[in-house]
Amino acid sequence: MKIPNMIYGTAWKKENTTALVFEALKQGFRAVDTACQPRHYREDLVGFGLQKAYDNGVVKREDLFIQTKFTPIDGQDKNNMPYLESDEIEIQVEKSFETSKKNLKTNFIDAYILHSPVYPRSKLQKVWQKMEGFVDAGEVGYLGISNCYDLDVLVYIYNNARIKPSIVQNRFYAQSGYDKEIRAFCNQNEIKYESFWSLTANPDILTSAILQTLSQKYQRGVAEIFYRFLNHINITPLNGTTSTKHMIEDLKIGEFELLDIEIKEIYKLLD
Repeated sequence: MKIPNMIYGTAWKKENTTALVFEALKQGFRAVDTACQPRHYREDLVGFGLQKAYDNGVVKREDLFIQTKFTPIDGQDKNNMPYLESDEIEIQVEKSFETSKKNLKTNFIDAYILHSPVYPRSKLQKVWQKMEGFVDAGEVGYLGISNCYDLDVLVYIYNNARIKPSIVQNRFYAQSGYDKEIRAFCNQNEIKYESFWSLTANPDILTSAILQTLSQKYQRGVAEIFYRFLNHINITPLNGTTSTKHMIEDLKIGEFELLDIEIKEIYKLLD
């Protein structure tokens, strides 16, 4: 299944996760992002939200793009993990994956993402090969990596992987130079770049004169203008809104096109 132009993000939704996932699907989101990381996600409650949507005839499983992540031990709360600290890395991946399938009430994960690089590279290789096995078994569609801000790491994975990464999911912010080199590599190698913190990390862009002007011209919110811009430059944004109003508005970004000159003007803000 093709990755939709926007993905509903479920981090930090806590006990509201089920209700928000159901609402997002009801309003038209057809892609959901989560992680088997109890510290920041309630993947189990994402599953309840999905089930509620299925039960209410909102959406069928085959029409949804579900992606989740294997979170290495450094990103976990060691008192609440899907695996044991003493487990070999391949066993950690396997246990996390099995937990995700159970939580999300599915035998197929559309995209399985390594939540952050692991070191040394020999260990990274073991993790990736284990993930490749899930694709071989028909249990995963695409593989990806998140929080990867070192182009050398991405190139290493790409060059050494039997099944190449299809997704890079990173924070989209000035501190990383908006991942210009990484995004160029992605575009050259048919890797979809997914952005998170797209709004939160960029208040200066949202309050810029160009976005304010375009907001007036197109009669859309500045968030919608920025999300549309991201789509135009081949980025799929994660959207973690808790507002039904914003869900409805943001899902309409496919209804209008920015002009090339407008895209270039916004792009200048990333310099």
